[in-house]
Amino acid sequence: MSITFDSLAPGYRIDGPAFDVSRESIRAFCEASLDFNPLHLDDDYMKGSFGKTSFGGIIMHGMNNFGLITRMLTDWAYPASAVHRRLETRWIKPVRPGDTIRPHGTLKSKLVTARSRWVVIDVEVRNQRGEVVATGEALVEFPLTETTR
Repeated sequence: MSITFDSLAPGYRIDGPAFDVSRESIRAFCEASLDFNPLHLDDDYMKGSFGKTSFGGIIMHGMNNFGLITRMLTDWAYPASAVHRRLETRWIKPVRPGDTIRPHGTLKSKLVTARSRWVVIDVEVRNQRGEVVATGEALVEFPLTETTR
């Protein structure tokens, strides 16, 4: 069954793919983003106190969570001719090499305007222990077409 705006209701769940975090995946994100901050690469640098936090080792880029959520939303929306329009996120817990993380979304509300139809989705990313590592809210548009006007 294909997803349509009319078939959706609050509570509808979207599951994204699992992602295994490794030193290699963190390094690849450093290279793609040009962000070579030592908190992502240097274990010795991260052994002490980084600012007022103590991560105890390197951590994954927070923006990598953002990318995983975006992939989940786009993979879900595109086949329904919908468009991922906005995403706001907050990082809750650091993600380390060896973690497996997975994004999820839950439809929060629907809105119809004169020009379009929208769904608001609560998003989160959890690690293999079920701990929330990122949360946020997304907006997806189901544009009006000649058949939906």
